[in-house]
Amino acid sequence: MTAALRRAARWMRWYVRELTDETAYERYVAHVRKDHPAATVPSRRAFERMRTDRQESDPRQGFRCC
Repeated sequence: MTAALRRAARWMRWYVRELTDETAYERYVAHVRKDHPAATVPSRRAFERMRTDRQESDPRQGFRCC
């Protein structure tokens, strides 16, 4: 039963991370390292800033209320 609980906990963690898009930075880093090996990988903070700026500049993304 312990193995089943661990598997369920791992799945829940994966699911929540995907749902909240917490893995976006990890996917971005993998992409940059694979497709643009000479490029500098931005810090997580810089990545989140770029992502927020892109979302706010695109009217199809809606708007932030706060």
